[in-house]
Amino acid sequence: MKFIRNDHSIEKEVESHLSDKFGKAVEINSSGSLGGGCINNASKIETNAGTFFLKWNGNCASDIFLREAESLEELRNAASGQLAVPKVFAAKEVNGTPGFLVLEYLEPGWGKGNSDEKLGRGLATIHRFSSEKFGFYNDNYCGSTPQNNSWHTSWPEFFRDNRLRYLLGLIRQERSLPASEMKVYEQLLERIPELIPGDCTPVLIHGDLWSGNYMNTANGPALIDPASYYANYEMEMGIMTMFGGFSQRFYSAYNEVNPLPAGWRERNSLYQLYHVLNHYYLFGGGYGSQAFHIAKSYL
Repeated sequence: MKFIRNDHSIEKEVESHLSDKFGKAVEINSSGSLGGGCINNASKIETNAGTFFLKWNGNCASDIFLREAESLEELRNAASGQLAVPKVFAAKEVNGTPGFLVLEYLEPGWGKGNSDEKLGRGLATIHRFSSEKFGFYNDNYCGSTPQNNSWHTSWPEFFRDNRLRYLLGLIRQERSLPASEMKVYEQLLERIPELIPGDCTPVLIHGDLWSGNYMNTANGPALIDPASYYANYEMEMGIMTMFGGFSQRFYSAYNEVNPLPAGWRERNSLYQLYHVLNHYYLFGGGYGSQAFHIAKSYL
């Protein structure tokens, strides 16, 4: 049987986790490699308990799959059936052997009706799922970048300290950031409470919703690869508008359920800044100058 790069130790661990989940012996009958992202490996696995999606990696943060599982479960609860979110069947940390995540397999395809409108209404439904504070139950990852999710009662403070300041600290450790540029970022950090509203309700967001992190299935659009936390929902629009891929039909349907407030476009580049800085941290290149340009534009 051809399996995960002939790594039968992963095969046996997956079978063990699924056997515990279903209360019976689960065996993998076949598998096929899928086009994964830039971080993890991915396969479709056929078992005597059904078909599943498997992603795995041994060269990543030890808890990355556990944290993704938490995000998926929270999104699935918040979506209330309005959007598909794959069910989590097993999650394992990296501990000498690769970590993995076993999910419900979603068949790519096109369901009946308008996918863009369903995605808009479904995301708006998620953005009405609230918490008392900004943050999340555990720190997690945006891609492979750590996210500090410690709880805050203030959105400007959370965005300033847990997102921008924290990420700038990572960049200073791993990449060059001239003192002259850091001075500009420090000036921006001081202005954050003036630039973004503090009177907002913490709501659940996907956290990394670019066009590659949702898919169309026979049952409608589905969200995948989240980096979730409770935030001002305007934060979601930063990454969504950074690369495009969301139609006017999507935004119209979204606004029917959860209208975007006046002035959100003026603040949007500020929320994009977090993701541009993250891309600079991960990939380097021109993202650094792009981020610096955004920072200066708000001074």
